[in-house]
Amino acid sequence: METQNLPFDLLERLSNACAVSGDEGEVRKIILETVQPLADEVRVDALGNVLAIKHAQKQPCLRVMLAAHMDEVGLMIVDEEEGGLYKFEIVGGIDPRQLPGKPVWVGKDHLPGVIGARPIHLTTPEERKSAIATESLRIDLGPEGSKKAKPGDRAVFATSLKRVGPSLLGKALDDRLGIATLIELLRQAPPHLEFQAAFTVQEEIGLRGARVAAYALDPDLAFVLDATPANDLPTWDGSENTAYNTRLGQGPAIYVADGTTLSDPRLVRFLLRVADEHRIPYQIRQPGGGGTDAGAIHRQRTGIPSVSVSVPIRHAHSAVAIARVEDWANTLYLMTQALHALTPEALSTER
Repeated sequence: METQNLPFDLLERLSNACAVSGDEGEVRKIILETVQPLADEVRVDALGNVLAIKHAQKQPCLRVMLAAHMDEVGLMIVDEEEGGLYKFEIVGGIDPRQLPGKPVWVGKDHLPGVIGARPIHLTTPEERKSAIATESLRIDLGPEGSKKAKPGDRAVFATSLKRVGPSLLGKALDDRLGIATLIELLRQAPPHLEFQAAFTVQEEIGLRGARVAAYALDPDLAFVLDATPANDLPTWDGSENTAYNTRLGQGPAIYVADGTTLSDPRLVRFLLRVADEHRIPYQIRQPGGGGTDAGAIHRQRTGIPSVSVSVPIRHAHSAVAIARVEDWANTLYLMTQALHALTPEALSTER
């Protein structure tokens, strides 16, 4: 797929928005503005998921759910101290060692701040041997920041999206890449499918929105669009990295298993066949930990055949992740071709 056809402006808006789990309003607003003209039905459920449906032009048809999560990892203000300093808790999977010195945006006004820690001049040699505990860190809005934030306000890493050569650098590429991809798929939804787009909430704290969305939509099958950490960096001694799960530049990562899901083998085979027929590069995400919204979707009602497809990213759940533009393009191309080729026969083969 030609990369110039990718919706970079949309991805930039999505990535730069602040939407920590449980407070996804900024991203939800962008999604609603974009999908209203594209779908036959759009609704927001009680948990905050956006469900957009494009009806098939003939019946009977397959009901196909495609899910991508709106939320990102981040921080929550829990208390204010003197001088514009705020205590906070981590929301989602962030390594506390990533936090000291990072600039952040706080609250709906994106107040600029920094995660402060005592400088090296004021620490002892013994203290410097240990990781800094989250409890000893503070978000510093400066002396003028007093009373400008309140408990419950979210904070995110202050990282604007950039395109650098073949790469994308930004916060929340997990999973704004999936959101942008899903919107484009909705834009060109094939007429023979009941296209059910689920933009889900609270994935990063337990796949909560997907559970509700899948129950409501009751699809015949589901595809989950996400981003997956790529363990493809060189080894410290220069030897070959044989422990990678995915690699940047090798195409979309198709899941066979992760920490929460055994992907439906019929859907895995279907995706591989489509990729081979259209000469789309792809890779198998090596089994291991982690998970996607598929972990909740496939267990709803009487069971929903599910599979995940992810864009590989380095440095996930940190202040800045790196993805390859070409991997994003090939993910969108694979899913476009798969949806146009999808028929009930994909589920009629032996598991």
